[in-house]
Amino acid sequence: MPVTSIAPVPPPVSLSEMGGGHCEPVLGLLPPPPQPLDSTRGNGGTMTIHAQTMRQQFAAQAVIEELLRQHADTPPRSTFARFCGDSPLRADSVSWYLGAKGEIVVGQILATLPPEWTSFHALPIGKKGSDIDHIVIGPGGIFTINTKHHAGKTVWVAGRGLMVSGQKQPYIRNAEYEAGRVTKLLRERMPLLPAAQPVLALVNPKSLTVKVTPEQVKVTTAAALSRWIVKRPVVLNAGDLAELAAIIDDPATWPAPLVPPTENVLARFDALDAEVLAARSRRRVWSFSGTLALCAAAFGAWLLLPAVLGTVLTGGPQ
Repeated sequence: MPVTSIAPVPPPVSLSEMGGGHCEPVLGLLPPPPQPLDSTRGNGGTMTIHAQTMRQQFAAQAVIEELLRQHADTPPRSTFARFCGDSPLRADSVSWYLGAKGEIVVGQILATLPPEWTSFHALPIGKKGSDIDHIVIGPGGIFTINTKHHAGKTVWVAGRGLMVSGQKQPYIRNAEYEAGRVTKLLRERMPLLPAAQPVLALVNPKSLTVKVTPEQVKVTTAAALSRWIVKRPVVLNAGDLAELAAIIDDPATWPAPLVPPTENVLARFDALDAEVLAARSRRRVWSFSGTLALCAAAFGAWLLLPAVLGTVLTGGPQ
C-alpha cells in the first residue's frame, strides 16, 4: 500500500508580518511593569489602582470583594444561631459565595495549563463594574471563560438556548457579548488578532446535555476545560503572545474599578468560608441526630406495640 507523505505544517506567521508592520512583536523587548497610577476614568473621580499588573488579580477576586462588601452589613449571628448551624450568609449573598467558589475551582484548573499558556482573572470590563471571570491566551488563541457553579443541577443546551434544572438562562448570549467586548478592546492595540473564543465552564453539574452545539460558545464542564483548550489548533506565535500578554497585563488597558479594592480579601474570605463550612457541618449533625431520634422513637414504638395491642384486645389491664 503506497504511503502518502504529509508536508509539515509551517509555524504561524506573526501578526506583524501579516499586517505590514502594524503590530510589531515585542518578544524580548517587553516594557517594565507599569507603576501604580492615578486614573480619572470610571465615575469621573480619581482612583488609585493598587495592582502593579493584572496578573496580580486572582480568580474570583471581583466576586469575593462584592461578597465581602455585602457581608459587612450583615449582623453577627447569635450564640444560639451558631449552635443551630445557621449560615453566616444572607440569602442574597449565597449566589455570590457560590460564584466565588466556582471561579476558584476554574482558576485552579487553569493553573495546570502548560507554560506556553497564560491566564488572567477578574478583569474589569465596561462601565458598570462587570468583569471577565478568566482570560486565557496561548498558541491556540484567546479565550474568555465565564464560570457558572451549578453543582448537582442538570444543564441542557440547544444553540443559544440554555436551561439549568428547567430554568432558562442567558448564559450563551452573555458569553458571546463578553468575548466581543474583549476582542474589540484588544484589537485597538493589535488590530489583526483573531477573535476571542467565548467559553462557558460549568462547575460540577449533575449532567450536561448539548442537543445543538452553539455556533460561537464552547459549553463544557470545568473538569474537561484544560483538555479542550490545549487541543486548539495553533493560531498565535510566541512573539504575538508576548505582545498580547503585555497588553492584557497592563492595568491601563482596562477600565478603572468603580470602587476601591477591599483590604485583606483572601484572609477575610477564608475566614467567611470556614464559617460557612462549619455551619453546614453543624446542620448536617443536627439533621443526622434528628433522623436518629426519629428512628429510635419508631423502634421503641415497635417494641411496645405487642403490649399495647394485648392490653386493647383483653379489655385493659387485669
